Amino acid sequence: MTESTSAVQGACAGRFEPVRAALEENLRQGTELGASIFVDIDGERVVDLWGGYRNAKRTLPWEENTIVNVWSTTKTVTCLAALMLVDRGLIDLNAPVSRYWPEFAANGKEKVEVRHFLAHTSGVSGWEQPFTTEDMYDWESAVTLLATQAPWWEPGTASGYHAHNQGHLIGEIIRRVTGKSLKEFVATEISGPLGADFQIGASDRDRGRVAEIVPPPPLPLELDTLDADSPMLKTFTGPPANAEAANTDAWRRADMGALNGHGNARSVARIMSAITSGGTVDGNRLLSQSTIDLIFDEQSNGTDLVLGMPLRRGIGYALPLPETIPFIPEGKICFWGGWGGSQIVMDLDRRVTFSYMMNKMGPGILGSDRTEQYIDTFYRILNEA
Repeated sequence: MTESTSAVQGACAGRFEPVRAALEENLRQGTELGASIFVDIDGERVVDLWGGYRNAKRTLPWEENTIVNVWSTTKTVTCLAALMLVDRGLIDLNAPVSRYWPEFAANGKEKVEVRHFLAHTSGVSGWEQPFTTEDMYDWESAVTLLATQAPWWEPGTASGYHAHNQGHLIGEIIRRVTGKSLKEFVATEISGPLGADFQIGASDRDRGRVAEIVPPPPLPLELDTLDADSPMLKTFTGPPANAEAANTDAWRRADMGALNGHGNARSVARIMSAITSGGTVDGNRLLSQSTIDLIFDEQSNGTDLVLGMPLRRGIGYALPLPETIPFIPEGKICFWGGWGGSQIVMDLDRRVTFSYMMNKMGPGILGSDRTEQYIDTFYRILNEA
């Protein structure tokens, strides 16, 4: 590993210097504001880079301990938390949700299974209107509303991205089973034992090192053309997507396991390498191999009713589908990312964990041009070896 002497800080194995060069060029051009990239191969750190600025005015540098709202990359940690309880025998993926959360059986949801939450197939992909961003911050009220409403399609028959509410759904099961909130479970059972600088939300004491989110262009969704009962319309209006909210204290104090995880490329990779490495990170066992294998049990393969594009989903994570996400290679790989471009890839075939987190959001939902550039550059080099 060689230390960088440029605007990009950190270290990078010589053969992966093109990854550093790509990050540096994007920072120079202003395509990137601030970002970090981390890659682990079979337990060896080969890329650990950061650079740019953590605020839009470019007065505060992105430092080694800078953290940022990672949007839906948070979901990958939330699903890991659920799988840990599966591994301990405390949750059965095939059990009805009502076994752990009896109120959820209301209004035709008695057959919704735990795995449907992890695979985005429950039919409950958002909140019925009226519902605002701020309403998500009130846990008790938010989960009560989810428990009382009817599913928007037949559970288990198709995926529909649980964009805003997956953390509330899974988190309420975790709370019922363990007595801990999702935020507390992640802190005490995952981040703490692993020494990973990641949290659901961001504590007030960390406010000074949180990068400012720079919102993207509007989502490329023509919601006004959709039928009133469309899961896409209902999901993205219950509540509407609101990138500006991520810069508020109220957002950072909330417990939203679908949206407001804060970390950086190093800490997200540290956590998610548990999947790549067989369940254990530096002696800390999170999962067994048999539980990891469950991730690759395909739950859906077709057009997602909320995102409107073909996706393959296992339990907790997306699986490769080159025609939709060409920068994710084929193989035993699971992944997901966040609105604006953040991405975490667990490649079990090559024992690679690739992580990219940033604060200037790109257009779209499933990665940005920068996401694709960094991942393509890394895999091109890896495949040449």
